[in-house]
Amino acid sequence: MDFRTEFKPLTVQPQQIEGKSFEMITEELGPHPFTDEQYPIVQRVIHASADFELGRSMLFHPDAIQAGIKAIRSGKQVVADVQMVQVGTNKQRIEKHGGEIKVYISDPDVMEEAKRLNTTRAIISMRKAIKEADGGIFAIGNAPTALLELIRLVKEGEAKPGLVIGLPVGFVSAAESKEELAKLDIPFITNIGRKGGSTVTVAALNAISILADQV
Repeated sequence: MDFRTEFKPLTVQPQQIEGKSFEMITEELGPHPFTDEQYPIVQRVIHASADFELGRSMLFHPDAIQAGIKAIRSGKQVVADVQMVQVGTNKQRIEKHGGEIKVYISDPDVMEEAKRLNTTRAIISMRKAIKEADGGIFAIGNAPTALLELIRLVKEGEAKPGLVIGLPVGFVSAAESKEELAKLDIPFITNIGRKGGSTVTVAALNAISILADQV
């Protein structure tokens, strides 16, 4: 294929592009503290963001990977804080085990309650989600208030997630919410600092679902 540019791509084959990208990531990342279980998640986070600093900042509860695999294989529900996470996730790998990906932030009752209480829809969406997703995966990439509310609900014994992927991006409460998540004794995947976002949350969730799909 001629792109009519001086630069010529190494390949235009999708699988070769991904494979070459992973080789480059491994080479450039070099020595790292991640286990063989954790590294595929870190690798895909870097692949999605081209950000090695973000990759190196990842934190894992020791049981995070196995808890995520178990939740998916058991058909547990996956809750995303925003539609971007839902859209980017490979739904087939979730649904083949009986699960589904749900987002509550735009539900009419959530919007109405948030307005009544003068609070964020993200907070109210977590209160609704825990009633329907016991033992499921919560994937939060956009709203620190959703993560902080989920943490509160866990501390008060109202929520029992199987895994929390908490990677919200931003300046207000993002880093702090992840610090609080890392203090919990529940399975989590998070990172240090302001960086994160829906794209890397999707990458982490998809990496878990790939592992769950392997025999």
